Amino acid sequence: MDSVAVATFWFSSILIIPLWIMMWFMPRSDITKKIVGDLRFSVIPLILSYAILLAPNVLDVLITLGSKMPTPDIVLDLFSTDEMIILAWLHFLVMDTFAGRYVWMRMIAADKPIQFSMPILLVCMMLGPIGLLIGILTTLDVDDDISNSD
Repeated sequence: MDSVAVATFWFSSILIIPLWIMMWFMPRSDITKKIVGDLRFSVIPLILSYAILLAPNVLDVLITLGSKMPTPDIVLDLFSTDEMIILAWLHFLVMDTFAGRYVWMRMIAADKPIQFSMPILLVCMMLGPIGLLIGILTTLDVDDDISNSD
């Protein structure tokens, strides 16, 4: 396996651990707000790691997915190499962490206790879209200027 793929895998997989621990167990801590609350520390390093592995593969991805309607066979063929599987994993890490950060911010805004927010954030890490849905549904009372188009 390509050493860049291995390095980006481990960098990103290890980087998310303290982020999730802070959101789960120290949701209101000043250090959590400074690190997780700042995209430069919480998400951009993950995106850069993804971009490093994407760079040599970007044409393959764009041509494959941009030239015809993706089908299960096309997607399976695209992700048939170790490098592309790692790229997909990095994509999951970026998006799940971004979604978790969003849910964490909503939980803080809704003043949800840690006993309530921690399990939802755990689901967000493990099953990203489902955790995001649960997080949104349980914080519908939060005024969200991103999704309101007043």
